Amino acid sequence: MNTSKNVLVAMLLAGMLAGCGESFLDESPRDSVTTENFYKTETDAILAVNAAYAELSRGGQYNYALWGIGDIMSDNSFTGGGGGGDGAEQQQLDNFNIPTSNPLTTRLWGGCYVGIGRANLVLQKVPGIANMNEGIRKRCLGEAQFLRAKYYFDLVRAYGDVPLVTVPPTSPADVAIPRTPAEQVYAQIEKDLTDAIGNLPESYSGVDLGRATKWAATGLLAKVHITRGNKAAAAQRALEVINGSGKSLWANYGDNFKVANENGKESIFEVQYINGKNEYTFDGLGFVGNEFFGPRGMGLVPQGGYGFNIPEKEFVDGYEDGDKRRDVTIWKPGDAYPAGSAVAAQPAQLVGSPFGFNVKKWFVGKVNTNVWDSPLNIPVLRLAEVYLIYAEAVGPTADGFKYLNMVRRRAFGEAIDAPSSHDLTAANTSNFTDAVIRERRYELAFEDDRWFDLKRTGKLLTLPALQAKGVKAFNVLLPIPQSERDANPNLTQNPGY
Repeated sequence: MNTSKNVLVAMLLAGMLAGCGESFLDESPRDSVTTENFYKTETDAILAVNAAYAELSRGGQYNYALWGIGDIMSDNSFTGGGGGGDGAEQQQLDNFNIPTSNPLTTRLWGGCYVGIGRANLVLQKVPGIANMNEGIRKRCLGEAQFLRAKYYFDLVRAYGDVPLVTVPPTSPADVAIPRTPAEQVYAQIEKDLTDAIGNLPESYSGVDLGRATKWAATGLLAKVHITRGNKAAAAQRALEVINGSGKSLWANYGDNFKVANENGKESIFEVQYINGKNEYTFDGLGFVGNEFFGPRGMGLVPQGGYGFNIPEKEFVDGYEDGDKRRDVTIWKPGDAYPAGSAVAAQPAQLVGSPFGFNVKKWFVGKVNTNVWDSPLNIPVLRLAEVYLIYAEAVGPTADGFKYLNMVRRRAFGEAIDAPSSHDLTAANTSNFTDAVIRERRYELAFEDDRWFDLKRTGKLLTLPALQAKGVKAFNVLLPIPQSERDANPNLTQNPGY
């Protein structure tokens, strides 16, 4: 959202609200922001909501943890980098040898709970703010409900049972609680999203573009339902987005991944990034993927490219002839580099990439002289995914094939509303669900979904490529971070870790 892109104050506020509780803070401070002297105005409410959004763009979510877990831990990619111990924490995920101290799994847990804590503060404090526009109040509450659901959805999918905290803690005992059964967590997620649907507007304009809408909450609820196997409810919610949101597919798949098209016609919800803030961190305002995924040492990005998150050869070989998503998604040998580059084209192999592949989808080049600082937003939910959720939910029906084929036609550069030689039909599709999951793999590649898809469809433990890497039955869940268990002795560990 442009709001996130222009609220550096909110990012500072996020840090100021993150710590509390020590007894030496009993005396009310007069020169800092606290929960006692904040939450007094409409502006306070909006800034507090912005602070809850802020964790999406940081290392505990889309700027580090999720691309390690969602793709490197799946069959889409492997670690890459400079070899040896480079990216050791990603290698641990890649090889299913994950200690309870792994930085990515620790960051995911911590980032989600920071976001949840901020959402909880909004839900507790904003109803009591006097002299506030009721429409803005309702929107702020809906945004907090949506964000809390999103963070809990990531937690419960990754770790299973997790502590369910819905009000700000008032004592250490309030946070030293055991894990809540996943079914109860999912029930809260569904309640939050249902409430958010009733509170959020259908669209925004101006500086508020990119905030969560009614359709973002509806689409995420459809994804929650399909994850849980509730196909009828998933179909209902997905169809509401399809028919009511006013969204449509870009004719060109690659238009989804251009800075100029952010929060555009296909976007349901995306994480907002900006560049030019001199940031060299996973926790800044820019996306690190431009640098981290850039072809290693080729000079296409500010620091030359680190070459992580390398597409697997099996993944690349799986593209159908003519699928235009391939050239948007990956660098392959022979691909021409931008004019003025020291090297003309992608080489046949690079350090960390023996077959010469790299992720291209998040490439923006030398946007400035800073590092780890790309402005390209990351989609959380696009209309194309909603089409695929609907298709999966209704199965091999006329509508199921219709929406699956609309995604496929666009992939081959064809008109989405006209029959195509690339259409799947009952006659040429032996397993419709497998066809949808395969389409998800290529449509949503490197958008941090693949590990979760393999889990929910029962394929994580059966793929030969992952079996060769050492996947074990207990790897369907991540380890509870040891640092969290040290702080909370009531947290049990997942089996196997």
